[in-house]
Amino acid sequence: MKENKAIWAITRKDMKAVTSNIQVWLPMLVIPLILGVILPVAAVWGIRMFGLERAGNIGFLLQTLNDLPEGALRDRMTSLHTVDQKVIWFGANYLFASLFLLIPVMASSVIAANSFVGEKERKTMESLLYTPISTTSIFIGKLLSALIPSLLISFVTALLYGIFINLSAYPLFGELIFPTWNWVLLLLWVIPPLSLAIIFLNVFISAKVDTFQAAYQIGGAAVLPFLALITSQVTGVLILSPLVLLVLGAVLILLDIFLIRMSTHWSSREKLAGTHL
Repeated sequence: MKENKAIWAITRKDMKAVTSNIQVWLPMLVIPLILGVILPVAAVWGIRMFGLERAGNIGFLLQTLNDLPEGALRDRMTSLHTVDQKVIWFGANYLFASLFLLIPVMASSVIAANSFVGEKERKTMESLLYTPISTTSIFIGKLLSALIPSLLISFVTALLYGIFINLSAYPLFGELIFPTWNWVLLLLWVIPPLSLAIIFLNVFISAKVDTFQAAYQIGGAAVLPFLALITSQVTGVLILSPLVLLVLGAVLILLDIFLIRMSTHWSSREKLAGTHL
């Protein structure tokens, strides 16, 4: 019971620290707003108002839609009557899904960097480690302090995304186009283990660096695989279908299990303090 109280005390303390540090909370507000609301809505309104003939070179995207494999996605594309509808529906439910993955990645990186390296930067880590709280409780508390806000930001952004996408696209479709099953899997099956894996990555980084900026910059490299994923979606090389998301989530869960086992080494008092590597 005491350990549980200690865990939640550390979690609340670190979550409160997030709101008091503009370096942490400003990117967490701006990036989801841009990626999850402004860009998607602007794309839908742009297509609705001007049509695809003014959208520039989108031949590659139309070719992707034409080359979709047989299945539910291709059937859905066939049921839509205009090119505008096809591009908006595919963009809202598939292209922006890969872009959306950047939100939990970046949120987890920022919060975890502040939680672990921030303590070292503020010279408060050693005093925390000298308390009678077990190292495991400290470690779990810090993991939760990064995981909970990351998931909250992801889910709230997804809610806003769904509301604005449906409002923007409804006049063209006459029905709600969001969410689809791949988004349900993305939010409930992929994003939680993805966020946890990114947090573990930042735990490892925190043992190597001494400043928040350094940890944030190094952790930012985690976005590179997702930029490649966005490209694969546009070109049709890899579509985030429900099957792909099921496999991706399973791989991330296995990775998290491995990292949790490894955390017995990472979560030593010396590692958390960064006194040796």
